[in-house]
Amino acid sequence: MTNKTNETNRPTHVIYQVLGEGDKGHWIRIGAAWANRDGKGFNLKFDAYPISGRTVIREVQDETRDGDGGQE
Repeated sequence: MTNKTNETNRPTHVIYQVLGEGDKGHWIRIGAAWANRDGKGFNLKFDAYPISGRTVIREVQDETRDGDGGQE
């Protein structure tokens, strides 16, 4: 496998469940997303399905970050 292939297999976005608002919001990582090859959509992989709060998809910024998704 080449590095280029490895890079395209990595998630480009992280899926979060967000409970609360503003500084008191709690961001829980619940999955990942990858752009489709044609660039017209995304493949989503959920590790959990939220039943409350809202769902936010954010671009991956730092591979080492885990947990808090930050501000909207």
